[in-house]
Amino acid sequence: MYSVLRIFLVIFLFLSACLKGFSQVEEDEFSSALDSARALEDNKQDSVIFSAKYVRYATLAMLKKAIYTKQIDTSHRNFQYFNKQNLPWNPSINLGSYGLATRDLLFTPDKKIGFQPGFHALERYLVTADSVNYYRARARYSELYAVGFFFNDQVFRATIAQNINPQWNIGANYYATNTDGYYNNQDYSDRKGAVFTWYESKSRRYNLLANVTFNTLDATENGSITNNNIFTEPLQGSLYGQQVRLSGKQANRPFSKWKDQGVFLRQSYYMGRLDTVNAGLPDMEIHPTNSIAHNTSLRTRKYIFFKNESDEFGAFPFGSAILVDDTTRVTTLTNEVTYSFYLRNKSVLKNEAKLNLGFQNDLIWYGDSLSSEFYQNSMIKGDIGYKFSDRVDLSVAANQIVVGRNFGDFLYEANADILIGQNAGIITLGAYSQNKSPEMTFERMNYTYQQWDRTFNKSKTQNLSFQYANPKIGFKGKVEYFLMNDYLYFKEVPNPNNDERLDKVIEPAQFDKLNLLKISINENIKFGKFNFNNTVVYQKSDQMEILATPELYTWHSLFFSDKWYNVLDFSIGVDVRFNTPFKTPSYAINVGQFYNDNVGIEFSTYPIVDFWITANIKRVNLFLSNNFTNQYLYPKGYYSVRRYPMNPANFRFGVSWKFYD
Repeated sequence: MYSVLRIFLVIFLFLSACLKGFSQVEEDEFSSALDSARALEDNKQDSVIFSAKYVRYATLAMLKKAIYTKQIDTSHRNFQYFNKQNLPWNPSINLGSYGLATRDLLFTPDKKIGFQPGFHALERYLVTADSVNYYRARARYSELYAVGFFFNDQVFRATIAQNINPQWNIGANYYATNTDGYYNNQDYSDRKGAVFTWYESKSRRYNLLANVTFNTLDATENGSITNNNIFTEPLQGSLYGQQVRLSGKQANRPFSKWKDQGVFLRQSYYMGRLDTVNAGLPDMEIHPTNSIAHNTSLRTRKYIFFKNESDEFGAFPFGSAILVDDTTRVTTLTNEVTYSFYLRNKSVLKNEAKLNLGFQNDLIWYGDSLSSEFYQNSMIKGDIGYKFSDRVDLSVAANQIVVGRNFGDFLYEANADILIGQNAGIITLGAYSQNKSPEMTFERMNYTYQQWDRTFNKSKTQNLSFQYANPKIGFKGKVEYFLMNDYLYFKEVPNPNNDERLDKVIEPAQFDKLNLLKISINENIKFGKFNFNNTVVYQKSDQMEILATPELYTWHSLFFSDKWYNVLDFSIGVDVRFNTPFKTPSYAINVGQFYNDNVGIEFSTYPIVDFWITANIKRVNLFLSNNFTNQYLYPKGYYSVRRYPMNPANFRFGVSWKFYD
């Protein structure tokens, strides 16, 4: 832990020093984002006042539409949800400890098309080019974030951003995580981050975005514990002392490791008239009438599994291999050119027609333990839309691969937002049709314990959705219908005679046709200083066993919020989450895939209760939580993946400190 802290502090201080060397004292108004009153105040000697209002950011998705920013979030709302495995709005099943293999608990469609490697178990932890924030900072902005200290999970994050001049900002993120888990060989670590820059010309017509991302995710694999009665019989010894199937140490430690690095560059130029909203204010927006952009990116990925011990306790399928070092390598070079045209009234943006056209080319180098291949795809993109006043917003989009390995893949989508009234709410209608090639892990696997070479049909998904939202009463409800043909998943090979040589051997499978109805309801109720937030998701399919997902999931959060002496802003609350039993999948260690096994166990499920406190003191956010508190009463424990018990009751503490002066 101390070595992590040292690395963390050295990098943070180094970045601070570099950025400080670049910074210059501006005698003029920092940018047109400051109004005249603010400029007069800032020009007074010894009277400069900095606030979060002047530290803003944008994402790639935002900047593809226009130049606008959002203020950084300084609140402590949801600050306690540091673990991406346990996000109430996106729950998961996992191997129990922070950072280990994870899969969505609820059905979540993947709307990507084209070439995909097919590894997803550690995907929630990646820093990618699309997830980077680009800043505009009135003064140097930085944030230190830490969870853990004397607890099992130690999560650190540093962010720093500095405007070198009014047009140019540079910054960096750095993450360092070390976790121990509660059972032997459950430790996880990552080192990841991004260096990024945003430049905008004085004329506001040219914009440049660039970032470099790096990820090393290292998850130790223990193959699960051997004691299947840990929650039904008296515990003998500590959890860490329980026998696990893989117990190698140091150089022989079994692990799954992901290495993911990328470089991204986007240049855009606005032609014709520029329309400005909120001119002279921090939330000023620049909307073009014509724009052209070019994106280029290079991404390299490695998926590694290693072990160097005999399989004494049956963690793997039948075999005698002791040393296993299976690796898949993927390198992707992407170039994309887009043109956008907007037709709107000069004075307002409420009535607007838009047309976006694009062409994308992907060059892919793919290799595994036995072979390597080169592929390419060319995709055309387009979307048209019309916004009528502030009441109706219509859009239709199409992505189609026209040349390459995944020829024929497409995603056609249409959406309509209809504002009924400021008090009556908004209706959103949606539909999409998707034709998607099988991911590579379904078609080819050349690993030690799992091998196949298959050809499958493309998966086809038809979707219709209806959503009603009314912020006035804190309500949002959504109904979705999915019709899926040739749905792909992993399953254990048939073994009617219980042949041990077939135990844990998996294969890809394709199911002809299935239907799914998904209903999601969110209701946030406020009465005085009390808040009661609720999420309920109901899923019903004619093939629930194939999807391996519960029929009902609920999450409820009751909390009290107040402010003491106008200084300490705090909330104290309790969360309860629950899902109905379902046939829990198993996990194939060396290929990193969740699969439907032949046993099909439905584990008992229980409400899981967490208590927490969050608080804010000026620029510092804090949280303290006790998770799975009801274990002190009932039950003793639970599973979300077969053979892997979830974490016991635990405390977590976190702090975040923002600096912007």
